[in-house]
Amino acid sequence: MSNLTTHPPDICLILRAHAEQLWLTARVLPVLRQLERPHGIDASSPEGEDTGAALAYLEVLWLDARVRALEADAALEDLLRHGAAGEEILYEKARRYHAAVRRLRDAVCARVAAFTAAGCHETPTHEHAGS
Repeated sequence: MSNLTTHPPDICLILRAHAEQLWLTARVLPVLRQLERPHGIDASSPEGEDTGAALAYLEVLWLDARVRALEADAALEDLLRHGAAGEEILYEKARRYHAAVRRLRDAVCARVAAFTAAGCHETPTHEHAGS
């Protein structure tokens, strides 16, 4: 007997979209904000952070963000295949939440692209998503 719980598609989409949104706002955006400061990252800071290291870190964060985006998009496809199944309100809320996260994703992507060669819509070559 398996102890895995199968969630309904609407709940899966909400969870995947939330994971992506949290990654973008808690991980990717803080690094972008540091890079976008007028003088960028202070290479002479006591922490020894330099712009090159921050850019490399941003690329890794963006790879992880792309994996989360693919997972959220797959959850949306699953939801669309199954339909509302009697839960119209949750179905619509899940779709709207995903759409909002997708808008956030696109906005963050444009900012990431200004600093890296990372594209917005290419598929990562390997799954790198950590915690």
